[in-house]
Amino acid sequence: MWQRYVAIGDSTTEGLDDPDGDGGYRGWADRFALAVARAQGGLEYANLAIRGRTTARIRAEQLPVALHLAPDLATVVAGMNDVLRPSFDADRVAEDVGAMQRALVGQGATVLTFTLPDPVPVMPIARPLRGRMLALNAAVRAVTAETGATLLDLGAHPVASDPRLWSDDRLHANTAGHERIAAALAYTAGLPGYDDSWTRPLPPGGRRPRTEVVRAELAWTRRHLLPWLARHLRGRSSGDDRVAKRPVPLPVAPD
Repeated sequence: MWQRYVAIGDSTTEGLDDPDGDGGYRGWADRFALAVARAQGGLEYANLAIRGRTTARIRAEQLPVALHLAPDLATVVAGMNDVLRPSFDADRVAEDVGAMQRALVGQGATVLTFTLPDPVPVMPIARPLRGRMLALNAAVRAVTAETGATLLDLGAHPVASDPRLWSDDRLHANTAGHERIAAALAYTAGLPGYDDSWTRPLPPGGRRPRTEVVRAELAWTRRHLLPWLARHLRGRSSGDDRVAKRPVPLPVAPD
């Protein structure tokens, strides 16, 4: 049995874009915590993740807090915000991920992490970033094999890049995507009642008319890409002035 679960990371761990119905976000970490609580009758859970954080900032800001909380279960997921920056270095990111894994494993925690999906099927404009993502995933696989953490190789499964599991902004999973990630983590953690069905592809979808595709691309550019570019040109981040949504461990009651 695990007593305390602490999640560290960026927006995907925070839970974007899986609305909780109260103006916030739920996400795979919340869903995984609930799965653990159901399996064993209870759990304490803290989520220190903040959107926009790079791996180095997660290591500097969230890891010390996580170590102080002394979890016996933790997730370390990071790297997407690094991939989007000109200074990206896969080995440096993996070194930070590995350092966080080692520190938590060294305190006796079961540590889970996962690789990132190929972004191109979801966002064709991201094709120049595919090489970076592949390099990061390879580096994370290598470092995780050395730290004692457990790897969910999400990026190796094509279904993880099915656009129907992603939100309108194409950077975050939607509710169905978060549910599938949580199920994958539950299976990886060996929770009863979970199997590898999360790896199965979705039913074939119909082909959209070209005019509909063009309208969708223009709408996405206007609603998401241009504001993101403007924010980063100003040196701003979506996580500026934000705090963790669940900074202290609180009980998760199985429903």
